Amino acid sequence: MDHETSSPQASNGASAQVEARVRASFKNQSLMDHLGAELIRIAPGEVRIRLPHRPELTQQHGYVHAGATSTIADSAGGLAALTHFDAGQEVLTVEYKINLLAPAAGQYIEAVGTVLRSGHTLSVCRLEAFAVDHDRRTLIAAGQQTLIRVPAQK
Repeated sequence: MDHETSSPQASNGASAQVEARVRASFKNQSLMDHLGAELIRIAPGEVRIRLPHRPELTQQHGYVHAGATSTIADSAGGLAALTHFDAGQEVLTVEYKINLLAPAAGQYIEAVGTVLRSGHTLSVCRLEAFAVDHDRRTLIAAGQQTLIRVPAQK
């Protein structure tokens, strides 16, 4: 099952080559497919991933589990960093810290990764996750991530 979207909003300013590399990296993350995550926006220095609320992703109180929320936030940040890298370069998370601010209750969770600094070796991203329920958008997690630029594996 392929959950990446091809909607016009999926890309917003990223070059076709950058968008293709980000989509390929997302598709190669089997966990994203397993969770049912969707890549919904690719822009220079910003990526958004949506995770529909499903019973299989919940914890004991019915909220989306923090592990699922953290996972899509980590991927959104990594892919945001990737938008600044040249072809032949990939990204790995070195560390991240995320604060859970509110229960993950909504129709879906949207993670936003935003590049704060793209360095030669290390990059730093802001991570945010929102629970979206109809017109209500609630910040449920915020964090920061450090990533390292590595050569792409062949």
